[in-house]
Amino acid sequence: MADELIFYTNPMSRGRIARWMLEEVGQSYRTEVLEYGTTMKAPDYLAINPMGKVPAIKHGDAIVTECAAICAYLADTFPQANLAPRTSAERAAYHRWMFFAAGPLEAASTNTAMGFVVPAGRERMAGYGSLADVVDALERAVTGRDYIAGDRFSAADVYVGAQIGWGLQFGWLEKRPAFEAYSARLHARPAQIRAKEMDDALVAAQQKP
Repeated sequence: MADELIFYTNPMSRGRIARWMLEEVGQSYRTEVLEYGTTMKAPDYLAINPMGKVPAIKHGDAIVTECAAICAYLADTFPQANLAPRTSAERAAYHRWMFFAAGPLEAASTNTAMGFVVPAGRERMAGYGSLADVVDALERAVTGRDYIAGDRFSAADVYVGAQIGWGLQFGWLEKRPAFEAYSARLHARPAQIRAKEMDDALVAAQQKP
């Protein structure tokens, strides 16, 4: 009997990235929706993720937290989905841009959303330098190619594509042609559309009186 795959999330969270990845993988999974400040901080869930945040997955006895790690784990664990790198060149780009999005891009976008600006002359201390540095590097990564790690879609596109999509939606990322073309291509995928519909339905259900 296959190990059960459980997905812990809230539709108003980065869990949307993991949902998209789960839909791309195509394996059956059970969804546990948690609420901020209550079930997300309850002892049962803290045993899954001591940080008390979502998303997380439990696959048999294995527990994985952090969106980038979840994407990579699912790609490796279910190779039939063809979402993991196959060559050394793909693997290099895959890891490079997955970690870039989880590190410099995530940090720069979060700081920007909170109104924090790195003081002039102290960019080296921030790790990512400045938002402008990150955005320019990201633009070069998606210019002139359909996918971030080669000539086919991979788990790295789920993670990077979600970040770019949110950046365009919430306005911290400039609407440059390379970003818009890349995001539109990825967000037209059937798995992404299914994932969005699922999470939007959960949001609507939560908002009912």
